[in-house]
Amino acid sequence: MPCTEKAYWRGTQRRISPADTLARVRPLLRRLGITRIADVTGLDSIGIPVVMVCRPNARSISVSQGKGLDLEAARASGVMESIEQWHAEHILRPMVFGTAAELAATRRLVDLAGLPRLAIGAFQPHRKLLWLDGVDLFDGAPRALPLEVVTTDYTSPRPPGSGCFLSTSTGLASGNDALEATLHGLYEVIERDAVAIWRAGGAEVRRRTRIALDTVDDLDCRALLRRFERAGVAVGAWDATSDIGLPVVVAEIADRDPDPCHALCVSGGQGCHRSRAIALARALTEAAQSRLTAISGARDDIVEPSLQRVRETDRIAAALAELEAPAARSFAELPDAASDSFDDDLAAVLGALRGAGLAQAVVVDLSRPELGVAVVRVVVPGLESMWNAPGYAPGPRAQRARPS
Repeated sequence: MPCTEKAYWRGTQRRISPADTLARVRPLLRRLGITRIADVTGLDSIGIPVVMVCRPNARSISVSQGKGLDLEAARASGVMESIEQWHAEHILRPMVFGTAAELAATRRLVDLAGLPRLAIGAFQPHRKLLWLDGVDLFDGAPRALPLEVVTTDYTSPRPPGSGCFLSTSTGLASGNDALEATLHGLYEVIERDAVAIWRAGGAEVRRRTRIALDTVDDLDCRALLRRFERAGVAVGAWDATSDIGLPVVVAEIADRDPDPCHALCVSGGQGCHRSRAIALARALTEAAQSRLTAISGARDDIVEPSLQRVRETDRIAAALAELEAPAARSFAELPDAASDSFDDDLAAVLGALRGAGLAQAVVVDLSRPELGVAVVRVVVPGLESMWNAPGYAPGPRAQRARPS
């Protein structure tokens, strides 16, 4: 991968600005089925920019979302999310149909035991399924992965052998080049693992890891917190950093004076980055985005029963009591690292994974040369997946975190 220096630093770190990214990909939108980029910020009172991006003929979700410190960043975020989903729905890479036992004779396999499983997963070494190759970032060796952990094509009928592993968008990422996309994917798999472990720890872990927001010194994060304050929205943030050592932040928000006739749900977000300020900014903006998901009602994977449960007044009251309680952890206690180079970031992230005992980090290049957008899927066997994904069975890292 080429060495690329960072040129844009506000709320994220990219090779070019969000506006330039959007200009590069805008000619592709029609071809990829993107019909609308809608600014939905004004549907809420907070004012943190959020957009929804519509792709009606999607094979997974037809509405993607984007958020950011400004509207251009939100637009670029939402469009790139929709574009990466399209790539994972339309994979044209060579594939092999066979069993793990058959492939092991001629190929190196990803660590299958470390992949997130379904609670009722049907995998066994002699079950035939589709495979494709990725590259292990640790040693450059090819590794065969089940298609199910790479694709986001959820149309029926599913490919032969489906139903063995948890299938989510975790680790799916795009960028201005392959290195930027790969880092984004790595941050996401580390984030979701850390949050699953943190949540498994229960109430005592939540209490100990609550961040005192008056200790936040980053100017952009302070500006985000002021927006919540002006809108009458209570905010909580927690340090969910795992043994990997990259900053991971969870944020939750709720109206201080909820309207019982139009109660908004408690909303949350999370973020990971080598920079603790960017991790917090991502968590805060995602919390605002999640709230607008409920307000707009446009996201096709959010169903009414789940919204009604989190709108229950007793749940909102309990959340508010926690959000308004004192917090002891200083923001300065979170790890933090700055680098001018994506190459340096990649070396540091891979070193952190190795230090935590992870032996593989496999990346599948899903980019289509004729489109010119870098899209990858990152898979790190041994890490936990989305804690609230349907059918998710907690793995060893989450199980060890449970209170005894």
